[in-house]
Amino acid sequence: MSWKDSKSCTVLGGENLGKIDDANENAITRYKEAGAVLTGLDKAKNVIPGMNEKTLLHAGPPIEWERMSGPTRGAVMGALIFEGLANDEEEAEELAASGEIEFDPCHDHDSVGPMAGVISPSMSVYIIENPEHGNKAYSNLNEGLGEVLRYGAYSEKVLDKLKWMEDVEAPILKATLEQSEPIDCKEIIAQALHMGDDGHCRDVAMSLMFLRELAPYIMETDFDVEDKEKVLKFMGENQLTFLNPLMASGKAMIDAAHGIDYSTMITALTRNGTDFGIRVSGLPGQWFTAPAPKPNTLFFPGFKEGDQGRDIGDSAICETIGLGGFASATAPSIVQVVGGTPSDAADRTREMREITIDEHPSFTIPFMNFQGVPIGIDIRKVVDTGIEPFINTGVAHKDPGVGGVGFGLVRAPMDCFKKALKAFAEKYK
Repeated sequence: MSWKDSKSCTVLGGENLGKIDDANENAITRYKEAGAVLTGLDKAKNVIPGMNEKTLLHAGPPIEWERMSGPTRGAVMGALIFEGLANDEEEAEELAASGEIEFDPCHDHDSVGPMAGVISPSMSVYIIENPEHGNKAYSNLNEGLGEVLRYGAYSEKVLDKLKWMEDVEAPILKATLEQSEPIDCKEIIAQALHMGDDGHCRDVAMSLMFLRELAPYIMETDFDVEDKEKVLKFMGENQLTFLNPLMASGKAMIDAAHGIDYSTMITALTRNGTDFGIRVSGLPGQWFTAPAPKPNTLFFPGFKEGDQGRDIGDSAICETIGLGGFASATAPSIVQVVGGTPSDAADRTREMREITIDEHPSFTIPFMNFQGVPIGIDIRKVVDTGIEPFINTGVAHKDPGVGGVGFGLVRAPMDCFKKALKAFAEKYK
C-alpha cells in the first residue's frame, strides 16, 4: 500500500507528504549522528533543569497524586521519607496529597527513570552529554532487582540501601568520573548488542563493560578500601547497573530529533502505571495518552496472575531508540525472562521494521547479517499498519510497598498514536 492510499495520508493531506518525509529524514539523521558520553555525577537538584527541594520527578506522562498507580505512590512515599520531608508512610501520604509537592514527568526535565522513575532532589544522577548537538540528559543510580524504590517498595531495608548508595556509592562514582576520561555509552551499547544484550531487560554485557571502564579509577580514589570493594561488588552483581546511564543516553540522543516541524517520528514511549504516553517530534510540548496496559508477565517465585500492576517506567526510551523489544533478535536468551522462543524474538524485530523509518548504523544485529536495529517509530505507520510498538519490560506489583513481581511483554496502546495523528493533522492542516 502506498502512502497516497493510506489512512494517514487521508488525514494529513497528500500535499504534506514531501514536507513530512524531509522532516523525518532530518530527525532520523540527527538521531543517528547523536552521541552519548557519561561525563559526571551530581545531586539531581544541582543539575536537572527546573528542580527544587519540593520537586519529585516520575516516569511517564503528567499525573496527579490522586491518579497515581500503587508502585508510583510507593516510590513517592519512599522518596519523601528518604528526603527527610516525612517520618513515616502516614506522613508521606499526607504530604503527597497536600499539594505542597510538585510532581513532574522526568521527560519534561531532560531526565528518565526506570519503573516508577522517581527522582528526588538529593538523589545522585548520571550526567550524559550529546556532544554532537550540545544537549544533556540525566538518570539516577540503579538499585538492583527485587524490593527496591523504583518498583514501589519503601521498607527500612529499601531506604537503608538508598542511603548507602548516596553516602558511599555516589561519592566514589563522582570522584571516579572526575578522574576518568568521559565514557562513551553509545560504544558500550553497540558492542553489547553483539554479546547477547537487548538493551532493556538484558544488560549483562553492558553492565560488565561499564564496570570495566570504572573499576581501575574506582580503585585509584582515596576512599576506604572496604567501601570501594563493596561498590564494585554491588555494581558487579547487578545485571542492570548500566540500565540507567543507557536510558539517559537514549534520551540525550533521541532528544536531538525532537521539535522538528512536520516530523511524525516518536521521541518518547513512556508510562506511569496509570497512563501510557508518547511524544512526537513535530508536536513538542504535547503528550498523547491512553490507559497503560497490563504486561503479559512471567512471575518471580511467590507471585501470580493478578499481582502485576499496569505497565510502568521511562525505560521504554530503549524501544524508542531501537533497543529492547525492537532489538529482540540480538538477545534470543531474553525469551527465558520475558517469554516466547528465539524465533519469536527475531520475528518481533522484523515486525518493528514495518513501523519505523530507518535502521541504526551503529546498533547492529549479527543474526540478521548485521542489519541495524529498526529506528524512528512513525505515527503514520503505526496507525496505517495497526502494528503497536513492542516492549520488553519489568513488572511491578499493583500495590505500593511490595516491589517487582517479574518481567514481561507489552504493546503500546493504539489510541496514543491515533490521538497524535489527529493533533498532527490539526496543527499542519
